[in-house]
Amino acid sequence: MELTLKRFRQGNNSTLSELYIDGTFQCYGLEDTVRDVKIKGRTAIPAGTYKLGINRNGGMNTAYKKRFPDMHEGMIEIRAIPNFSLVYIHIGNTHDDTEGCLLVGTYFHKSYDDWGVYQSAEAYKQLYRTIIEQVKIGQVILKIENKFSL
Repeated sequence: MELTLKRFRQGNNSTLSELYIDGTFQCYGLEDTVRDVKIKGRTAIPAGTYKLGINRNGGMNTAYKKRFPDMHEGMIEIRAIPNFSLVYIHIGNTHDDTEGCLLVGTYFHKSYDDWGVYQSAEAYKQLYRTIIEQVKIGQVILKIENKFSL
């Protein structure tokens, strides 16, 4: 299974994208700003190809297990990102929620020169249920593409 994240808009502190599964649109994504030099918790994931895996440790995993007891089997982690660790796909609305991770939502809006994604929990649940079995067996890659000039 292949996920493709196509970044197409930047705000002052945010990057908006479309997420596709095997070529079919799934939802919108939101990250921090794309930067040449990484700033901890404030930089988007570098463009490239990454494997997705499951992380069953930490506070975020515990919180999601409580919030989604019927489906949560661990956080979906984007692995082997240079200069990044513990990068997840998760719920949130603005760049303040990302901490270098990928947020998902069913629609987007621009406010004060920054993007936000909304109905994030719904988008997350749909994405999680669609990919979790393939992620657990190591069969999912994420390709991140910049579709704008830096």
